[in-house]
Amino acid sequence: MNVSLVRMLLWPPSLLYGAFVRLRVWLYAKGLLKQKRLKAPVVSVGNLTVGGTGKTPMVIWLAERFLAEGKRVAILSRGYHGTNGTSDEIELMKFRLQGRAAFGVGKDRFTEGQRIESQEPVDVFLLDDGFQHLQLARDLDILLMDASRGLADELLLPAGRLREPLSAMSRANILVFTRTENMPGTVDAIQKLNQYPVFAAATQLVGFRRLGGEIALLSSSEIGAGPFFAFCGLGNSDAFFRDLRNWGVVVCSQMSFSDHHRYTEEDILRIHLEAKRAGANALVTTEKDEQNLSGMRLEHAPVYVSVIDLVVSPEADFKNALDQTLQQGSGAAA
Repeated sequence: MNVSLVRMLLWPPSLLYGAFVRLRVWLYAKGLLKQKRLKAPVVSVGNLTVGGTGKTPMVIWLAERFLAEGKRVAILSRGYHGTNGTSDEIELMKFRLQGRAAFGVGKDRFTEGQRIESQEPVDVFLLDDGFQHLQLARDLDILLMDASRGLADELLLPAGRLREPLSAMSRANILVFTRTENMPGTVDAIQKLNQYPVFAAATQLVGFRRLGGEIALLSSSEIGAGPFFAFCGLGNSDAFFRDLRNWGVVVCSQMSFSDHHRYTEEDILRIHLEAKRAGANALVTTEKDEQNLSGMRLEHAPVYVSVIDLVVSPEADFKNALDQTLQQGSGAAA
């Protein structure tokens, strides 16, 4: 079916969805729906769209900075598409933070936060994917926007990718444009936005790990010249493939799956056959996909996991904006 026709058919439901979203925000703004507040400050990281904008790397980045300052950090997450109180993103964050942060996973993040506070002292909560989770009061709202995917003509769900109207940006305390490394001139444009603190974040390759191996990292030279077969299941798979090219990784073929895809033996066979057909000497995927490959074995060629970090600029100003907002105790109720 024609994409334009589908969007036209979904436009009426989008209007209804938009009305519901606006009403819900208004009810919280007027105090008719009450927020619940934890004892420790809450920093929310979220976005306006479905699909990846770099929320998990940003939560890890923030956790690492707060931990370096000696703060006791707890992370609250819904754990979307997960089971048994966890998800691929939760397991990724746990692996990267190596037991240095507490985790509360579930639909009721206030209850999870209370549980953690009853068990151990917390200096700051990080609310993962929390921009629309208005039930929990926050002291700081960080809104992420993918600089490589414009939103000017985007529609609300279900016709488009928007969870909320673009006007919802006004609720954010800090706006961060991610993946700016793919958009020349974005940083200069960001500096002209002075309504509220605006920053740029780029994805940086830290190194590679052998799938299922130690946490120690390998350099690009240590994993060989390739060519590589790349595969992933992300909200924005194209960004990963583009990153690989930017990092100088020679990719002979690629395959993408839906976000949070849990791999099956059939998937592994497809990946193996396509990699062999393309003449790949090794395979490369993401940390998030590593969690969804649990129990799966790709024995015919080495599989490497790319490990990334964010570079936020200017970092000193970003940290100052974080500290100032937390010190002021400013909320983001609506």
